[in-house]
Amino acid sequence: MDRVKKFFGFEENHTDLATEVRGGLTTFMTMAYIIIVNPGILSASGMDRESIMVATCLATAAATILMGLYARYPIALAPGMGLNAFFAFEICGAYQVPWPVALGMVFLSGVLFLGLGFFKVRTMLIGAIPDSLKHAIAAGIGLFIAFIGLQHAGIVVKDDVTLVRLGDLTSAPVLISLVSLLAVAAMLAAGVRGAVLWGIFLAGGLGIVTGQIAPPTAIVSLPPSIAPTVFKLDVLGVFAKPEWVALCFVFLFFDLFDTVGTLVGVSSQAGLMKDGQLPRAQQAFTSDAAGTIIGSLLGTSTVTSYIESAAGVAAGARTGLANLVAAALFLLALFFAPLVSTLAVGMVTAPALIVVGCMMMASVAKVKWDDSAEAVPAFLTMLLMPLTFSISKGLVAGFILWPLLQLASGRGRQVHLFMYALAAVLAAGVIAAYVFM
Repeated sequence: MDRVKKFFGFEENHTDLATEVRGGLTTFMTMAYIIIVNPGILSASGMDRESIMVATCLATAAATILMGLYARYPIALAPGMGLNAFFAFEICGAYQVPWPVALGMVFLSGVLFLGLGFFKVRTMLIGAIPDSLKHAIAAGIGLFIAFIGLQHAGIVVKDDVTLVRLGDLTSAPVLISLVSLLAVAAMLAAGVRGAVLWGIFLAGGLGIVTGQIAPPTAIVSLPPSIAPTVFKLDVLGVFAKPEWVALCFVFLFFDLFDTVGTLVGVSSQAGLMKDGQLPRAQQAFTSDAAGTIIGSLLGTSTVTSYIESAAGVAAGARTGLANLVAAALFLLALFFAPLVSTLAVGMVTAPALIVVGCMMMASVAKVKWDDSAEAVPAFLTMLLMPLTFSISKGLVAGFILWPLLQLASGRGRQVHLFMYALAAVLAAGVIAAYVFM
């Protein structure tokens, strides 16, 4: 036990075993919804739902253990919300990329993320992209996720005249989603840990009681087969089209933004930052990149650091031991596959998507709204993501507009050369797409 305390630095982090266990349990409770929500989203790409559930648990556990042992931080990892929606609805949906090829994109983005660490490019890239766009991207993805949740719940439906309209609020599935959404919001307001997960259970229970969902044939069973997705990625297929290769970099940017934001945010809350710098940041980045590679091999979208880890930190977690506790619980969840399969339906997962989207909107407050050169690109980045049902189109708008408006405001010299290069490439791509389409 003394070796464990020394390895994780209990004394210098002012913590103990009981506190770390409590922190790990809290982290698990706040992010366990991903076990149900991720299969619900990724299965839209044609992937096997039960296999995704197994891949989600295994990838989450592996990446979380790696972060805990290698970087020794209480920051758990799992398939990222927003990234899974981008994978299923845009890559496989809008672009009609076969899901094995999409997994190949995720794998290559993970390899690139890992390789960038050797040249310290990760720090350069993050420093080049303005804070206003980073915050706008997080908020825009939040809007996109919430919009998907509203659709899954039936609260918002298609309309031939106005594009969308309010759904039938008297239908049972919509009422179940609304009751669950209100319950989750109330629990969050009351500070209840694991509110999103409890909301999922509530919606599932109401669905079963009202006959909207078939009850599970069992609660506990041996884990389902992961054979339908494990090692099914098609890396070579990524190179079939130039635009597919470019999408690898979109995955890479998303992972970079998520990871940096989470690492800085959670580490600051835990008091782990030293003179504005994060010790062992390289190990943390490497753990994140390795998690994405592992996830793609198993059969899930990009694995990234989870902001929900902040709940574990608030409960006292300060070391990687909390990660080991959370990882063990994700492995235990593998034996509850029948229950997960029952709950991974739209009316049940929709409230979770809406609430998570709301949480991601918090970053919008950090945008400089009194500066048009900052506000307009940020606003269009956020707005276009849900309205075009495309995260990448929002990114393109923001990355092209931001340097142009900085030039117009006389601040062109403050713009990093990388942003000019990126804007030029994206603008050329947009022009080419409309010329040759």
